[in-house]
Amino acid sequence: MILRVANAADAQYVETLCQWYEQSAKQRGVGIAKRDPNYLIKKMERGDAIIAFLDDQLAGFCYIETFEDNKFVVNSGLIVNTELRKEGLGRAIKHRVFELSRTKYPQAKIFGITTSGPVMKINSELGYRPVTFQDLTQSDDFWKGCGSCKNYQILQDNNRKMCLCTGMVYDNLNDQFAQQPQETINFIEEPQQH
Repeated sequence: MILRVANAADAQYVETLCQWYEQSAKQRGVGIAKRDPNYLIKKMERGDAIIAFLDDQLAGFCYIETFEDNKFVVNSGLIVNTELRKEGLGRAIKHRVFELSRTKYPQAKIFGITTSGPVMKINSELGYRPVTFQDLTQSDDFWKGCGSCKNYQILQDNNRKMCLCTGMVYDNLNDQFAQQPQETINFIEEPQQH
């Protein structure tokens, strides 16, 4: 398995990833926001995503976004190839995107919202805790991303204070990532070939 920071060359996988997001929402019967292909490409170009391969086959993806002047970072869009689920790949991707978030933004709280039990379990393992939506970013840009979710009206009816998703936050800003200067942390990148 290869887990690495995505880059501009990975744009070739965006159409497949967008199809996976739609299929996942239909299969699980839960609300999941659709992803814009150009948005995913920007995440790749900026090095704000983790992409996974198994035997040279696209296996999974997750990206990060910042809000409120880097006060909050969301790990979003975790998706795993349906044929490769139950292999621990989602957990591995979540761990990698968590490391990327803590490395790039060591003073930011990491958060997410999800309806997925397995994602909640992984988040708990990483040190996230459940919180009310008031403890999450209040950025309109973040909440606009929920607009394509089938449960969006519930969120709107509750003035963005609750929905069917569970909000979770990692806010231990004194962990090992905060103790190291950002530019010295290179473990996320692939080793260079000589």
